[in-house]
Amino acid sequence: MPVEFVSIQGTQPQAILGEIVEEAQACISVNGFELATFMCTPRDLDKLAVGFLYNEGVLTSPAEIASLHLSTSHCVEIWLNRDFVPPERLIVTAGCGGGLTFDDLSRERDPLTSDLTVTPEQLADRMTETHLGAEIYRRSRGIHTAALATPEKILLQVEDLGRHNCLDKLAGLALLQGVATRGLILLSSGRISSEMINKARRMEVPVVCSRTSPTSLSVALAEAWNITIVAYIRQKRMRVYSIPERVLQHA
Repeated sequence: MPVEFVSIQGTQPQAILGEIVEEAQACISVNGFELATFMCTPRDLDKLAVGFLYNEGVLTSPAEIASLHLSTSHCVEIWLNRDFVPPERLIVTAGCGGGLTFDDLSRERDPLTSDLTVTPEQLADRMTETHLGAEIYRRSRGIHTAALATPEKILLQVEDLGRHNCLDKLAGLALLQGVATRGLILLSSGRISSEMINKARRMEVPVVCSRTSPTSLSVALAEAWNITIVAYIRQKRMRVYSIPERVLQHA
């Protein structure tokens, strides 16, 4: 979004026309029930809605969607071709204004099975590509990005002011384009917290990478779910917090 600001460098103030990240309130309704309202970057809201519903276990396939309508007020109205019972429990998660989840992270989950292995060089290269591929960030800063990749290349990438929203948009984009997420690498510019790992588990992604830190609960969940967390990736430097065998056997 274009905005005029004053740039001060030394004693020479200068009026600049630049960009800042657009923020808006969006909502998702399912079968006429308003399920979630949150702040986001109002782009690709159809992907955000579908990915959120997938990551929360509300739907498993686009084939379950009878209709999808995006209103001018940034509300995504989805009607399923089956009955829908709204969840009784809502959890507002930490950071980025608060993410939303209906999942109980204390429930026992089966560990992911994957034979994926990666080299530190591949992870560093993919993280660099993710940073360079963040088009809105290059113009305005102040926005998160996330990508799905193989060890060799980036497959899908999205941007949003919320790191949680990025993972939902990514899941929705993959679902709508028919891209299988199982066995891929997830790269994020944001902190890896428990709900981020839960979204990765839902997408069956065995390697989660970030330029910043994980939390204690995300590491504990990653160990239990057989997910590798690689954080603080800076060129060839990085920290592997869980299941290091996927990376260290190549180090």
